[in-house]
Amino acid sequence: MKKYLVLVLAMLMVLSFALSACVPKAPGETPGEATPALGAEPKILRTNNAFEPGSLDPALAQGTHDSWVLDHTFEGLTKKDVDGKIVMGMAKEYKLADDDVTYTFILRDDIKWSNGDPVTAYDFEFAWKRALDKDLASDYAYQLYYLKGGEAYNTGTGSVDDVGVKAIDEKTLEVVLESPTAYFLELTSFYTYYPVNKKVVEANPDWAKNADTHVSNGPFKMTGWEHNATITLAKNDNYYNSSAVKLDGIEFTILNDENTAWQKYLGGEYDFLTPLPQAVVAQLKNEGNPELVIGGELSVYYYNLYNKMEPFNNAKIRKALALTLDRQTICDKIAQGGQLPAEGVVPFGMLDENGKEYRDGVGKLVEYNVEEGKRLFAEGLAETGFKVEDFSKFSILYNTLEAHKIIAQAAQEMWRTNLGIELQLENVDFQVKLDREKAGDYQISRAGWIGDYIDPMTFIDLWVSDGPFNDAKFNNPEYDRLVKEAKATTDQKVRMENMRKAEKILMEAMPVVPVYFYTQPYAQKPYVTGVFKPLNRYPYFIYADMNK
Repeated sequence: MKKYLVLVLAMLMVLSFALSACVPKAPGETPGEATPALGAEPKILRTNNAFEPGSLDPALAQGTHDSWVLDHTFEGLTKKDVDGKIVMGMAKEYKLADDDVTYTFILRDDIKWSNGDPVTAYDFEFAWKRALDKDLASDYAYQLYYLKGGEAYNTGTGSVDDVGVKAIDEKTLEVVLESPTAYFLELTSFYTYYPVNKKVVEANPDWAKNADTHVSNGPFKMTGWEHNATITLAKNDNYYNSSAVKLDGIEFTILNDENTAWQKYLGGEYDFLTPLPQAVVAQLKNEGNPELVIGGELSVYYYNLYNKMEPFNNAKIRKALALTLDRQTICDKIAQGGQLPAEGVVPFGMLDENGKEYRDGVGKLVEYNVEEGKRLFAEGLAETGFKVEDFSKFSILYNTLEAHKIIAQAAQEMWRTNLGIELQLENVDFQVKLDREKAGDYQISRAGWIGDYIDPMTFIDLWVSDGPFNDAKFNNPEYDRLVKEAKATTDQKVRMENMRKAEKILMEAMPVVPVYFYTQPYAQKPYVTGVFKPLNRYPYFIYADMNK
């Protein structure tokens, strides 16, 4: 059945591409030029971002509420094409030296910032070193630890001058890594690696907070930001491939009520919408509605358990919660978007050292077993001195979204039925949830992770002891050792075996409760074409068109 579900998901991804990306293109490049009709109404694609961005500064962004906008306004050395492959972006070519750690990128000749300044190699050097500056406090600085000296500089034990990125001249960027990294080119398409305009940032530290000071280098530029209401983008005529951009702009509203957003879509106020209410996904699937697309996703939905707080510092209590959550029912009856019950924390879609599905090589590490869960829970209570009734003071924290509410209600009821505990539900804004997780101000919290790059490590390294996104505060020296060793070698067998061992350690300790592996259902009007969705990104409108 698992194989069948994976096959169906793959077929749906192909159908998604066929429906949304039927545009001609040259190999590794973008669709051809479109000429708007004289006097035609501007093509403004209207959609909803659901949450107010925490930051539209690439170095400070940390979630899809930030990155969906950034992926349209910025571009890295590389980018994703309509097939989801890595192709050249701001760089026109690169060379990798025989040492397998020294990259030389040559930038395009015709690249400019939205304010007309040239994009230079100095901007990239500045941006990467700025993100590593500990005073900036970037949560994603660790993604730049692949650079030689990157971690040392960020942790205060090294110098910025020793970081392995240097502009040789305006068009030449030299990058030196700590060790060979097979997925480094893909990392350079990730938003933490986006450049920023050195001149603009140095002149105004608050440049990214408002539209009138925001400067970017992507296919669109920000022209309006009414905080907590709308973000407006316009086509960036300074973009080197602007002739392939058919939309005149994109308008993101910021509305976190899924049902209200869906009514606006039905009423013609949106041309595209994600996420969708769970009931709507089920209805559209049953109807065979062609406006529904089930997008593939490289991500996992899970619950953090705050490991530093009693009784969640007890592994038996944590594992009991995992064993008594019925993932299959959540996928079949509640989510209903083609999701797969999570067998661990690493989703399907990545290959191991033998070219086979990584997930299959690890196996099913978490399952539904009420009797075993009850046994462990009773032992955990005895060890901690806690009683069943004590759990009534604990809450499941989730951010405002109907889907999260329904899943939290289901988890609450399953744990009430199976373990006899009465947990509370607490709903807050997304950024508030993120801030509270960082502060350890929660007991159980809803979380999700989309892979930053297509390798199991993008999930495995989340829970190293000092990891910035280790909100569960899991600490295991052997786990840390396995991850560190896997990152330091190019031997694929060693890498994969270490990650398999690490995931098994994680699922034995169960600092988090995996729920399901995502899909991303979305709705798009029949007149919208050219949308494409990389496996580990939100849908791209870069080459979208609208022909009403």
